Amino acid sequence: MRKITTLFASVLLLSNFTFAQAPKKSSSSDIYHSLEKLNFLGKALYLAAHPDDENTRLISYLSNNVKAKTAYLSLTRGDGGQNLIGTELSELLGVLRTQELLAARNVDGGSQFFTRAKDFGYSKHPNETLKIWDRDLVLSDVVWVIRNFKPDVIVNRFDHRSPGSTHGHHTSSAMLSFEAFDLAGSATSYPEQLSQTSTWQPKRLFFNTSWWFYGSQEKFDEADKTNLLSVDTGIYYPNLGLSNNEIADVARSQHLCQGFGRLTSRGSETEYIELLKGDLPEDKTNLFDGINTTWSRIDGGKAIGDILYKVQENFNFKNPSAHLPELIKAYKLLQNSKDKDWKEDKEKELLAIIEAVTGLYLEASATAASAVPGESIDIAIEAINRSTVSMQLQALELNPDEVVIDGTPLKNNVEYKNTLVLNVPASENYTNPYWLNEKGTLGTYTIKDQELIGKPETPRPFHVYFTLNIEGEIITIKKPVIYRYSKPDKGELYQPFEIVPAATAAIKDKVLIFADGTPKQITVLVKAHKDAAEGSVTLAHAIGWTIDNPTQAFTIAKKNDAQTLIFTVTPPSNQDESYITPVVKINGQEIARELITINYDHIPQQTVLMPSETKVVRLNIQKAGQHIGYIVGAGDNVPESLEQIGYTVHKIDPATISNASLKKYDAIVMGIRAYNVLPELKFKQKNLLDYVKNGGTMIVQYNTAGRWDEQFENIAPFDLTLSNDRVTDENAVVTILAKKHSLLNFPNKITNDDFNGWIQERGLYFPKAWDKAFTPILGMHDEGESEKKGSLLVAPYGKGTYIYTGLSFFRELPAGVTGAYKLFANMLSVGKSTINTDKKLND
Repeated sequence: MRKITTLFASVLLLSNFTFAQAPKKSSSSDIYHSLEKLNFLGKALYLAAHPDDENTRLISYLSNNVKAKTAYLSLTRGDGGQNLIGTELSELLGVLRTQELLAARNVDGGSQFFTRAKDFGYSKHPNETLKIWDRDLVLSDVVWVIRNFKPDVIVNRFDHRSPGSTHGHHTSSAMLSFEAFDLAGSATSYPEQLSQTSTWQPKRLFFNTSWWFYGSQEKFDEADKTNLLSVDTGIYYPNLGLSNNEIADVARSQHLCQGFGRLTSRGSETEYIELLKGDLPEDKTNLFDGINTTWSRIDGGKAIGDILYKVQENFNFKNPSAHLPELIKAYKLLQNSKDKDWKEDKEKELLAIIEAVTGLYLEASATAASAVPGESIDIAIEAINRSTVSMQLQALELNPDEVVIDGTPLKNNVEYKNTLVLNVPASENYTNPYWLNEKGTLGTYTIKDQELIGKPETPRPFHVYFTLNIEGEIITIKKPVIYRYSKPDKGELYQPFEIVPAATAAIKDKVLIFADGTPKQITVLVKAHKDAAEGSVTLAHAIGWTIDNPTQAFTIAKKNDAQTLIFTVTPPSNQDESYITPVVKINGQEIARELITINYDHIPQQTVLMPSETKVVRLNIQKAGQHIGYIVGAGDNVPESLEQIGYTVHKIDPATISNASLKKYDAIVMGIRAYNVLPELKFKQKNLLDYVKNGGTMIVQYNTAGRWDEQFENIAPFDLTLSNDRVTDENAVVTILAKKHSLLNFPNKITNDDFNGWIQERGLYFPKAWDKAFTPILGMHDEGESEKKGSLLVAPYGKGTYIYTGLSFFRELPAGVTGAYKLFANMLSVGKSTINTDKKLND
């Protein structure tokens, strides 16, 4: 029984961290921890380039040990990376990673900021990064965040003095921070911001260094440490029952789409922080040494501190509500403070503690997950006072459309319920990540509202204001309208309440390839977001493309139901690229966006409205072979892309692989990072190589070096050494090294023109050394670098062919890059001599 109880307690503890949707429910220890933070008036800003760059150990240490209000400024949202848990890429990946960062901060106690910078992919030098980002624009955002957050100390994750030694985004983040440190305090820098904020001069700027930045532990040990501070981030918190590194590891594990789920760790860990600007602390274990972090730093603060320090010193863990009179008194004094910024911050913290000590639970839950502009929806109100404190619900206000003057006493543990009606204005904006509302550039998002810049997500438009009389003091607490529901297999769940269009339409395939002039039937799925949705869908298209019956009506009776419309599209006779957009016309409005849902257990469900368009490509392409076996790795859309050009793709469960099961396929393709994420392949590698030896074609897409089971001697039949080499310029010149090789000549002739129009990069993690059995097919390099010849390697093995490629087909094929399709078709056709028509799979 003891083991079960311990496990249950652990699950409860971690549930506060991992289910970011649910409201926080505080124990006495949690309240005391919040009180300690309330009584520390200091702020720290950690700054880097991407989601996952942040040092969660130091963020958690600053937040939970120092008790500073701590935030992470990630210049980008990680839009240019890969996704190990799903198919979201680009903007949708940015939305997912934004929520993973918020989940991480929910664990380590920090808050989150962003700039307008896009993660456009790997960059080798800050010169390139800052040119694509628009240096001044992103610098102004860093200044804006500093002026609004007003940190005392800033900590850079990366070194501003080492351009070209790491990711250009990394160094750029440090360079911009180094410059913004001084600019934020100058009234002549970005003066247009000062109508909405004020200047702020941080006291110190640090670099979170380690032996890694020195090249080795030995060099670090020998380095001059005069300007270095050190802190032990492995400290244990008895009140929380956790060590700091355990909290940090759970926070780090929220980055699941990057494969950062990890075991928790314990024990002493030293972090080093180098002073870059400001005065060196006398106490080199305290970043805030010499900075006033007491209540006396703000107007009227001493009297507030005199009350709250005593509450902390004499905290009643058995009955926290005993402190309510002192908390109310401190709250009243805080209202008189002229220090606007600290007043707003500390008022929120103090109100949260007042809620917690009284066990006060307030909720405003819509009866549905979404509504459309002009619609009315019920909001279920719940209020319960779980203490003996005298309390009365004076009024309920809903944005301020509906006001209920109540006056009901909230007696101890007696639930209060009511229903308000939310009348959504017909002019209400749809819910959407604000940075995706306008078309941006390659390097930055377009955001017209200055107040939104820096915010992690779009502010919720609808709230209920609970006006309470608590022990004679009138207090108003604001709660967002949410949606609470349950599922039999998951229990109680929370998600944001959204405003959506009356109906949206989408074409499932975002790229449609026409390998010849044959018409295709295109399925358009129309989804209703309200009852009794009636309207029409028109397929907007370019000249040269023909659509039979381009406008069709739909009638959908129930909300969340869908109707399928079939359109016949005929391509032009010549090669061409264009777009088709389904435009919904309903209630006098035109809607050309589709609604995309991002739903994972570790983040709140997200709805994103993206332009509803499909790229259509008329492509003259030939292929040999028909049935392709695909082993899915970290997740990509290559199988769907191959089906677009007429292949029949069979996804293979690695557990079912045998010599006999593979014989039926014309080629086997390994999904991206398959050897990194499928440890069972170590047991199936022999079968795969036997398939090649017996005459098959096997294509292995990129893997990251060394991130596979140690039992793998090699992922190829010959020596092959992977590296971090990549070509990040999607327009880099490509040299055809093996012009006569069949891979470049059958069944499609590959020329340099086929490398036009690639996106984000040429490729990544190219091999740096290989056996002489391999033939390098292509050469390419970024500006100022030596030629890389490992992007596409081909080797005969037995009767078959083994191909390794680091070319970014996982980006190019879903984007409809014609040359990438032709090249991949040729790879699948290696070893074949005739162009095949469709044939049945021989089981």
